[in-house]
Amino acid sequence: MQFCVLGSGSKGNATYVEADGHGLLIDNGFSGVEIERRLATVGRSVDQVDAVLVTHEHTDHVGGAGVLARKYNLPLYINQLTFAAAVDKIGRIPLVHHFSTGTHFQLHTFQVHPFAVSHDTADPVGFVIQNRQCSLGYCTDTGMVSRLIHHRLAGCNGLILECNYDPDMLKNGPYPLHVQQRVRSNQGHLANEDAAGFIVDLLHKDLQHVVLAHISETNNDPALVYETVRAAVGESDASLQLSVADQHRAGKMIQLSAGSCHAVG
Repeated sequence: MQFCVLGSGSKGNATYVEADGHGLLIDNGFSGVEIERRLATVGRSVDQVDAVLVTHEHTDHVGGAGVLARKYNLPLYINQLTFAAAVDKIGRIPLVHHFSTGTHFQLHTFQVHPFAVSHDTADPVGFVIQNRQCSLGYCTDTGMVSRLIHHRLAGCNGLILECNYDPDMLKNGPYPLHVQQRVRSNQGHLANEDAAGFIVDLLHKDLQHVVLAHISETNNDPALVYETVRAAVGESDASLQLSVADQHRAGKMIQLSAGSCHAVG
């Protein structure tokens, strides 16, 4: 299995996952032209995408999903409450498959397990994407780590997890108090230290790569994110590979396998 975070942050989110000749996108908050461009930078095209999975209805996650689905006749996999909340943003979709949060489904070579997260939207989810060899966990836009989230992400070979804000930067930054409270709430986002502690809790010998994602450009700093997580996991597992997702460009394609993991391209 290979995956690439094509962009992550408040201006747009999309992640590409492929295995056994099939590909999918988790969210698309970018324009059609931009997602095509970002896929091309890692040697892929939308023609290799079989479907788009949607986590929740915020524009930075669904803003380009409808355009892409219509242009390429792609099916959209989305739960019913999210679809109802997002319909004005995504428009008419040629092929829609409604999944039930908490119930896994098969999508070509992938087994997809959507699980509930805690965010201020209709029915937000994260995903665990599995094939016969590997599993990838995707969890952004959650204000807390529940027992369910911990249970679903335990045992994954790869992980995409948000490290959204630094508490001091948020407190001293330009956001008004009510927005700060929303970010810090149980239905907001994860702070760096909370994400780092969660990663330490998830450490196991087959966790190969963690991508630190959805980093606030106003209330965080990529170097601080990396240093915070690396310091937390260093004594426990210095071999764990970490990378930081970027808002403005695609990351590298990361390969997961039963025994090793490396970035390619």
